[in-house]
Amino acid sequence: MTAPDTTAPRKPTMAITLGDPAGIGPEIVLKTMQSPEIYEICDPFVIGHRDSLELAAKIQGVDAQFHMISDPSEARFELGTIDLLQTDVENDAEIEFGKVQKTAALRAYSYLEKSIELGLAGRIDAVSTAPINKAALQEAEVPHIGHTEIYQALTDSKYALTMFNCHKLRVFFLTRHVSLRQACDQITRERVLQYLQDIDGELRALGMENPSIGVAALNPHVGEGGMFGTEEIEHIGPGVEDAKARGINAVGPQSADAIFAFNLDGHHDAILSMYHDQGHIACKTYDFQNAVTITLGLPFMRSSVDHGTAFDIAGKGIAQGESMIEATRVAAVYAQMQLDHRQKQGAAA
Repeated sequence: MTAPDTTAPRKPTMAITLGDPAGIGPEIVLKTMQSPEIYEICDPFVIGHRDSLELAAKIQGVDAQFHMISDPSEARFELGTIDLLQTDVENDAEIEFGKVQKTAALRAYSYLEKSIELGLAGRIDAVSTAPINKAALQEAEVPHIGHTEIYQALTDSKYALTMFNCHKLRVFFLTRHVSLRQACDQITRERVLQYLQDIDGELRALGMENPSIGVAALNPHVGEGGMFGTEEIEHIGPGVEDAKARGINAVGPQSADAIFAFNLDGHHDAILSMYHDQGHIACKTYDFQNAVTITLGLPFMRSSVDHGTAFDIAGKGIAQGESMIEATRVAAVYAQMQLDHRQKQGAAA
């Protein structure tokens, strides 16, 4: 009888948070938990409330079986039975679809808190988050604007890098949720260097050796030698050179109207875009449904769909699950890369 291979990498344990129950979160999470592919690449369970999932099942006309757990170690991870960890927050709330509600936000926030608790304790390797509503969070007096801020603050992480994943495109953002005018002011030599250092470190943690990072320009034609702007000359280019001097394989600045198209074949391992829409437009135009947000820099992997709670269609049974399935799949892939790399490092030590 052959002994089991104890060196074989295990599948990542994946928490899936239900999101704001007044939105489409319960519907798309239910669809995700019906995907055979997800069970093939990770061990998934849901953090949420049973009544929300039961209602989603009724709306979709499916028979959902639940196995209630208090810890991932109790999960069965069997397709056809949803392992569900329910938080003890607003259990008796009556949630109305399509409306901003404090009780819905409190539930959603409790799911995130539980996933962070499990992640910090090493009980999960990754979390895939269904959409939350920022207005509802404000009404519930949650002191954070969104997912990324919540996870960074509650894990006490030095940074939380947002990476867009769309097939072979991996796109990072030097600036994000600020006006375009503010974004231009934030593009500094020091910031470019810091982001390239952080990106390089995170890609290496995924097992990439000497990852190539293409840096997008801010201005048309890379500023055309200063005719169309000097940010490339004064900040972006020098920041790239500083990174190279530290052994980072950074390339650029490269014209933003070409760098994304040239990277559809994976020419660079990642791209650093200068502002929010520069990277988002490229990815979403290429494949809107399969554009996934990954948060790096946390103690565990985190992914999210790149759409909102869709209050206008919540509860109608027409929400598509492809984006949530893809977000969960991508998080599992990257979590597996992290696990494999750590195992390789441990074996080499």
